[in-house]
Amino acid sequence: MLSIHRGSVLAALIVVAGISSTQAQQVAALPAAAMPIAASGDARAPYAWTDFCKRSPVECAVNTQEPERVEMTPKLWKTIIALNNKINREIEAVTDQDHWGVVDRWDIPTDGKGDCEDYALLKRKRLAEAGVPRRAMLMTVVIDEENAGHAVLMIRTDRGDYVLDNKRNAILPWSQTGYVYVKRESQYQTGWTSLGGLSTPTVASAR
Repeated sequence: MLSIHRGSVLAALIVVAGISSTQAQQVAALPAAAMPIAASGDARAPYAWTDFCKRSPVECAVNTQEPERVEMTPKLWKTIIALNNKINREIEAVTDQDHWGVVDRWDIPTDGKGDCEDYALLKRKRLAEAGVPRRAMLMTVVIDEENAGHAVLMIRTDRGDYVLDNKRNAILPWSQTGYVYVKRESQYQTGWTSLGGLSTPTVASAR
């Protein structure tokens, strides 16, 4: 009997059916395993995150009794894909300058408008309400393909670290996004940790 790798079957399905990468993810019971990203010491928290934490301390608290990583089950994978798609559709992308009249503000987009970090904060909040350990979901600052500051939500799992992004519906391992990873929330205290990237400008993009 011929032995066919499951990934090859999925790739063939994508070609034959002409489906998108997001639809292909929905076909897969689990994502391919990937290496986690390595942290490298403390980093300065974004000013707007510190301001957000003063207004919403519960959203920033670190409970070290929760696991650092979550088990990636078929149910969780399906939930993450569906929620990422839903929030990417329901939030209108606007800059903080147009929205609030300031260069950078982080907030839960309760009015249906926001920029990259607001999408990520809402995704984390909704997933936490669905039972995903908050400690395993980290706000992360990157430099994107246009050399601009950008924020995403990183979920740490037993199959690697995956990124929820308002720029795309597909959930990718951190290493496949094309971004330079600058820093993310700490899993040990209310603060941030370096991911070894370069300095980044203020995260002010609506993308």
